[in-house]
Amino acid sequence: MAATLFIKANNRPAEHSVSVRMYDTFLKSYKEAHPDDPVMQVNLFQEQLPYLGDTMITGNYKFANGLALTPKEQAEQTSVRKHLEQFLTADKVVIAFPLWNLTVPAVLHTYLDYLHQPRKTFQYTAEGLVGLLTAKKVALLNARGGVYGDLEELAVNFVKKHLQVFGIRDITTIVIEGHNQYPDRSRAIIAEGLRNTDRAAKMF
Repeated sequence: MAATLFIKANNRPAEHSVSVRMYDTFLKSYKEAHPDDPVMQVNLFQEQLPYLGDTMITGNYKFANGLALTPKEQAEQTSVRKHLEQFLTADKVVIAFPLWNLTVPAVLHTYLDYLHQPRKTFQYTAEGLVGLLTAKKVALLNARGGVYGDLEELAVNFVKKHLQVFGIRDITTIVIEGHNQYPDRSRAIIAEGLRNTDRAAKMF
């Protein structure tokens, strides 16, 4: 059995969101193919996610060094540690997100900020950062209405960079793109992408 964490970073209804349809498709197929795996789900838009700033940075330092926290720092650390520990506990992680205005939704950026914790997800060495989560497996589900070159795309690449800092290299990426750029082929593009999503879930 593998504990699997599903993270949704889109609060639009499925009929209006391809990435949400990818999430639903992957989740259904995964449960059917891996009935014994415990599944956790997090909808980031339903969470209270304070932004990274002075209070959180100071709180991170104090928490790591066993120092007393102010009530505000403690409140933010409760949220940070909740999501960090859940991520650390999962053997496999699935993240579904759209490309919005050239990047990821703000809630996903904030969530990734919570995971940057020395001695938890990475450590500093004389040679630089070394990731500590090398055994973790991740699937990225992304939808974008246009077609972007690999070097120009700023959402999937953004998330991958964070995961690589944590030492995660086993990353499956499923992308549906071009359904807005090519409206005459939109239904076919989405249908084929969802079939790929279904197949990927069975093998994940």
